[in-house]
Amino acid sequence: MSRVAKMPVAIPPGVDVVIGADRITVKGSLGALEQNLNALVKIESHDGHMTFVPVDESTAANAMSGTMRQLVNNMVNGVTKGFEKKLMLVGVGFKAVAQGSKLNMQIGFSHPVDFVMPEGITVETPAPTEILIKGADRQRVGQIAAEVRSTRPPEPYKGKGIRYSDERIVIKETKKK
Repeated sequence: MSRVAKMPVAIPPGVDVVIGADRITVKGSLGALEQNLNALVKIESHDGHMTFVPVDESTAANAMSGTMRQLVNNMVNGVTKGFEKKLMLVGVGFKAVAQGSKLNMQIGFSHPVDFVMPEGITVETPAPTEILIKGADRQRVGQIAAEVRSTRPPEPYKGKGIRYSDERIVIKETKKK
């Protein structure tokens, strides 16, 4: 059995988990998330804990039990605490301003770049060179952060661009004569 799937998922108070025929729904203070169930995994819920057991001893069922456990764990964490990604703008004159669900960036182009956030994702700019993307769905938060970063990825010679706060850019040495 998968090592990840062996660990039960604790359901904190205030979180409602509904296991349907083909979907699992998790509702909490930050919203509601849904996930399709896989036929290779059997979910058991008892005493505020959920366990994930593979239906048979196949490798695919073993792997999917760990995957389903982690997806449901991320859903429970998302509706209780939420997830966030922090982006940094590096470059002279680079700045960002959050206006409601819209992110307006000046990132060295001849025009400002506007990025509209989808439903369930919020954006903040605590400083002009910092962007905080928050939401309950871990996958969507990461995807939106990657899309914002892709508008101006860091270049390798000066390091200018949009990067994750914990990202290290290896600066290339310039050509010598």
